[in-house]
Amino acid sequence: MNGKKSGTRQPPITEGAAEASSGRALTLPTAMNGKASPAKAADGDAPVFAYLASLPQPQRDIAEAIDALAARTLPNLHRSVKWGMAYYGVGDGWCFSSGGFAGHVKLMFINGPTLLDPVPPVTPTGMGRATRGVELASVEDLDEQQTAIWMRQITSVPGIGGKKH
Repeated sequence: MNGKKSGTRQPPITEGAAEASSGRALTLPTAMNGKASPAKAADGDAPVFAYLASLPQPQRDIAEAIDALAARTLPNLHRSVKWGMAYYGVGDGWCFSSGGFAGHVKLMFINGPTLLDPVPPVTPTGMGRATRGVELASVEDLDEQQTAIWMRQITSVPGIGGKKH
């Protein structure tokens, strides 16, 4: 995995972030349709921070809270933008993602039904039966304690796209 390791969240000033603050609102889809946003695929912290900065409110605050929780919870966190969403992993592969949609942010755990206890309630449309997650309409909807448990559970095994151990 080529993602950059990070333990703290310090968003850099990037072109994407500058564009996001220029007042142009990102139009978000209502459901998964292949891509959550037009954000370009790229590994590392900077592309994810630019993607987060491009989201309209309240999605930006929700996605930034998820990112900050992941950074506090998971040592050696890797970030990437894939399919218009932020992807996260530890070690090899990607384990969960978050993406802004009209009215909410989806937090999705890959292989959630087999690895998470309790299993998150939402089967995201367009993500396959092996993905489970939650839909968050506000920062207050984020249960940090349960989400941190799910983050640790899902990253305890190799993620998607990584080497099999």
